[in-house]
Parts: sequence; structure tokens; C-alpha cells
Amino acid sequence: MKSNYERKAFRLRYILVFIVFLAVVFIWGYVVFDGDWYHMAEILAICIVFSLSMYGVSYYVLDKSYCEMENISRLMVDVVEGDNKAAEEQYKQGTIGILYTNFYKMVSSLKESKLKEQEEKVFLRDVISDISHQLKTPLASLNVFIDLLVEDKVPDSQKQKEMLVESKNQLLRMEWMVLSMLKLARIEAGAIQFDKKKTNLLTILTMAAEGVQYLTKERNQNLTIECGEETELVCDGDWLTEAVINLLKNASDYSGTDKRIWLEVEENALYIRIYVKDEGMGIPEEELPNIFTRFYRVHQEVNPNSVGIGLALTKSIVEGMGGSITVRSEEGKYTWFILTFVK
Repeated sequence: MKSNYERKAFRLRYILVFIVFLAVVFIWGYVVFDGDWYHMAEILAICIVFSLSMYGVSYYVLDKSYCEMENISRLMVDVVEGDNKAAEEQYKQGTIGILYTNFYKMVSSLKESKLKEQEEKVFLRDVISDISHQLKTPLASLNVFIDLLVEDKVPDSQKQKEMLVESKNQLLRMEWMVLSMLKLARIEAGAIQFDKKKTNLLTILTMAAEGVQYLTKERNQNLTIECGEETELVCDGDWLTEAVINLLKNASDYSGTDKRIWLEVEENALYIRIYVKDEGMGIPEEELPNIFTRFYRVHQEVNPNSVGIGLALTKSIVEGMGGSITVRSEEGKYTWFILTFVK
């Protein structure tokens, strides 16, 4: 995109200044040389040559600057029209160099924003797809149960009660899944700001243990907490409690009756680690890389109502607070989930 407006304006201004300059020189020469036209002509010739030389140099410098700005304008058009090749940075000095630098900063920022927007669209699409896929089975079951009950095709009252209980389980499963997916989506989209502050870790672990007490009592499982009374961790206490509850539920579901579950804390100058240990069925080694994937389930027969989202949510919570989560397991013996927070 090129415009000659400034160049024409420069030429016009220069011509006006040139005419005024020659007029002044002519008057000056006439007075000094007392009307001697020979000397006046020499002076005027020198002034004309000097003025034309200055015009040539000035126009060259001005034109070069305008060409640089037109180049930047062309690059802007390329960026707007989606030409990825427009982002090759050109290193120059001076004011033009600063303009180029700021332009490429703007290009980089626009690319990052566009990439982030695309990632958010893909994430939203995947979340919607995951939720719709996971809702199909329980919704289909509910439709079947309701049709059978409405059409009186199940005369046995005991069977009717069983179908109603199963319908309630399916509804609870869908409710938990949708709420968990919404939490997970908000965390991964950056819509949740964790309120991190120094919190007593023993209090968090105790609240988490109380949150799964109904499970451990029903299965006669022994849950032990080993944590110093003064141990503090910079975190969002409510969210960390939810993350630990998810891990404890997982430990309880896959440990069976009369088993032990431990909550242990390790602290040193570098980090604080929270261990969630069980002596359950463990996880096969080949399955370990996938356990934090949404809707991935290792032992589907253990808890058929599980949707496989608790560990994904826990991972997002821990990493959202600046921590990390790893797992160690040996099939048929134990599973350890390890939450590490660097001080």
C-alpha cells in the first residue's frame, strides 16, 4: 500500500521555500553587487545547484523512511489476511527499528491470542463431546426404566423398587459427572482463581478423611493420617480438600474391605509432599500413563457407576495451585498418589 501524498506535499513545500530563498538571494546580490548581473548570475547558479542537491538528498532520505513505513503497512495487511510468513522480524536501528520491534511484538501477541482462542474452542468442543457421550448411556437406561414403569410392564413391586433405585443412581451419577466436568472446564479454562494462603495441612487432611468416612466405615477400612500439627501449606484449602477426597474415594473403591489407607505428609526445606496410599488391587504398569485422562477407567467392574473423571479433576486442581501429582503402583499390592508442592 503506497501513498504519494507526503512526497507531493514535500515537493510543494520545498519549491515554495526554494522560490523564497532565490528571491532573497537575488535581492541580496542586487544590493551587494550593485546590479552586476554577471556576479548575480554566478551566485544564483551556485544557490540553484546547492538547493537541487539538498532536494535530492532530502527527498532520498524522506522517501526511504516512507518506504520503510509502507513496508510495515504491507506486513500489517499480511498479518490481518493471515499470511504467516509476515512475521519474519527485520532488525533495524533508530526510530524505524523501534517501530519494527513494536510491530513484531504486536504480531507475536496476536498470534498467541489467536492460538489461545483456538485451543479454548477445541477444549470446549471436546468437553461438550465428552459430556454428551457420557450422558447417552444413563439417559438411555432411564428412558427404558421409565417406559417400563409407565406402561405397567413390571408388575412385581420389588422389581419396580430396584428399577427406581437404579434410576436414582443413574441420576446421581449424571449430576456428579456434570458438576465435575464444569469444575474441570472452569479450571482448565482459567476461569477459577485459586485463593492460595497458608493453611494448616492437618486440618485439610482431616476434613478430607471425614468426607469419605461413610465409605471407609461401610467397608471396614482403616484410614490413618500422619501429619505434623504445625505443618502449613500455601494453597487453596477448599480445592485441595476436594482433590484429596477424590484420591481417598479412589483408594477406598479399589481397596476392598478390611484394608488400610494412609494419608502421610513429608516435609523438608524444598517441598511438602502428601501421600495417599492404599493396599488395594493396584494399577497395571501399562495403564499408568492414562489414569489422569478424562473418562479413563482401569478396573471398570469394581465401580460401574464411576465415570473416570475424579483423577483428571484432581490433577487440574493440584497443577492449578502450582503443584504436581504422580503415581506409583504395583498390581495386586498397592497404589500411591503423591502430591508435591515446592516451597
